[in-house]
Amino acid sequence: MPELDAAKVADPDSDDGILGVFLDWVIESGIEPYDHQEAAILELFGGKNVILNTPTGSGKSLVALALQFRAICKRRRCYYTVPIKALANEKFLSLCRTFGAERVGMITGDATVNASAPVICCTAEILSNLALREGAAAEVDDVVMDEFHYYSDPDRGIAWQVPLLTLSQARFLLMSATLGETSFFEKELSRLNGAPTVLVRSEDRPVPLEFEYSTTQLEEKIEELVESGKAPIYLVHFTQLGCARTAQNLMSRNFCSKEEKERIAEQLEDADFKSPYGKDLKKLLRHGLGIHHAGLLPKYRVLVEKLAQGGLLKVICGTDTLGVGVNVPIRTVLFTQLFKYGGSSTAILSVRDFKQICGRAGRRGFDDIGYVIAQAPEHVIENLKAEEKAAAKGKKSRAVKKRPPEKGFVNWDDKTFIKLQESPPEALRSSFRMSHGLLLQMLSREDEDGCAAVRKLVRDCHETESGKAALRRRGFELFRALVEGRVLEIIPAGERTGPAKVLLQDRLPDDFSMHQTLGLYLLETLPQLDPEDGDYALNVLSLVEAIVEDPGAVLRKQVDRAKDELVAEMKAEGVEYEERMERLMEVEHPKPGKEFIYATYNAFVVKHPWAKEAGVRPKSVAREMVERHESFEDYVKRYGLERSEGVLLRYLSEIFKVLDQTVPPALRTVEIDTACDMLEKTVRQVDSSLIDEWRKLREMGT
Repeated sequence: MPELDAAKVADPDSDDGILGVFLDWVIESGIEPYDHQEAAILELFGGKNVILNTPTGSGKSLVALALQFRAICKRRRCYYTVPIKALANEKFLSLCRTFGAERVGMITGDATVNASAPVICCTAEILSNLALREGAAAEVDDVVMDEFHYYSDPDRGIAWQVPLLTLSQARFLLMSATLGETSFFEKELSRLNGAPTVLVRSEDRPVPLEFEYSTTQLEEKIEELVESGKAPIYLVHFTQLGCARTAQNLMSRNFCSKEEKERIAEQLEDADFKSPYGKDLKKLLRHGLGIHHAGLLPKYRVLVEKLAQGGLLKVICGTDTLGVGVNVPIRTVLFTQLFKYGGSSTAILSVRDFKQICGRAGRRGFDDIGYVIAQAPEHVIENLKAEEKAAAKGKKSRAVKKRPPEKGFVNWDDKTFIKLQESPPEALRSSFRMSHGLLLQMLSREDEDGCAAVRKLVRDCHETESGKAALRRRGFELFRALVEGRVLEIIPAGERTGPAKVLLQDRLPDDFSMHQTLGLYLLETLPQLDPEDGDYALNVLSLVEAIVEDPGAVLRKQVDRAKDELVAEMKAEGVEYEERMERLMEVEHPKPGKEFIYATYNAFVVKHPWAKEAGVRPKSVAREMVERHESFEDYVKRYGLERSEGVLLRYLSEIFKVLDQTVPPALRTVEIDTACDMLEKTVRQVDSSLIDEWRKLREMGT
């Protein structure tokens, strides 16, 4: 596609002129817009809010492009929010190619690139934090909220709601394929910014879907689909381990011709596979098989996406994150199961989740039909096979039936599949919550009465009246704790020189989060360590690790290894089985200095009650690597983390940032600087693909 150049707009103040250049680019790019795309774009250029509720693959991104181009031309600032970092990375690079790298930035918490650009790709939490800190004063003119159905997410939905309550200066484009009833949001958007809100809805899929319930064994079914021309196939799993197992099982099947494998090999010539899992992934890719999930290094996910976009992968084993708009072209979506673990329990997929994933099937311009297949439970398929064999042997032969798994399993059948197809998406529900972080963000506003802003936020939020009353009570409890903890000081009425009624003792950083709140604990506790102690740098690392979110996959492997070592030790000592089981129950991941960490944190919470929500989490991952002078590759191999390299890399990146940005210069030593340098080099050497790609695009544009 050609670059969409704002310099071609003769009069940046003319919406008609900007629209004309944009439509010329659409024609030049060979795009034939749908009626709903044209309608949405015209409404946006008319200054209205738009809610775009159309099926996956119906071109919502083109509508967003139009609004972003208008923002660039008019010197406005447009934020594009997405639910996951991988999607932010993809959208960022895609927009760089469309608008030029200097006009696009990205902020995800993991990475910040070109943050002053007119178009910013970010996770929803980034915009939410900005909206809480600055509200109507924020430099935000246009907001595109992609995958808006995340509004209903019980843990993260507040990030999609806050901008709708605070950014009265902005115009909004809300997009999703599974919104359900939208009249509430139409009223709320118009109430917020005074602009008319238009719903643009279409039920027409560019590529219709065909559904099938399969009782054929999985590997056989995939081979059948490939042979009948229904690849690329997206195999939907709900665990990373499931992805890896299926991909490995498929290595025994041959899906690509000799010529296709040669084309793949050509594309892989310059690819970087320098990590323990790289060799395994390279084998899979050369076989026409891809893997895509959050445990992969970013460079591997990008490589899989590029190969898929080039039509070189026949099968991709992915988690449901591919259902969140990541650009991987698919003809067939095959569900390996119809339930998943939702954080607290295992349940059948929601209609919304099911339809979001189904929407990936069928490629506009390539396919006349998209295929959606659900596998029957594995034990059901095996029992059917056993019955067929028994029937073939004669009347006296009886099949021994296999039972379903006892734990973590929810049964489904063809009726479940039909119900998911025919039911409408669940209604979007508010999940607004009061927290110390929210209060601190809003009360840090310098030229505004933050207390009044909090009251207005609760009054305007989308909870019921009883829910709002509960939020007010909770807000007062948190506010009182902040005052008692001397984080906030109430300014006496006679001493107020402006609208603010409270004074925040320490100005919050721009990227404030609850982890940054624990940064205050870190700053208060570091001076209690002895710089003359030979383990001073390691103890500093332990404090840093204690305030950062746990890398679950890594800690589980540490526990597994510790248990294996303990079992071997107890067997050698002749410990009885019952005692062995009891002692194994007590095994936990390494927590060096935990007594000191818990004691200092408990003392900190007594003075600062508002910090108890976050909680310290002692652990030793970065410390262990530094102490052993261990490379990323060696650490991954020692713990068998090949399938979770991405988790380890993100964690080390976060530790480096806290160590580099939070530990005061006066408390740093040569050993701390050495550890910091080691972590930075590790992160950059393992995967700097995003920054490298952006720099390459920028150089191409200059």
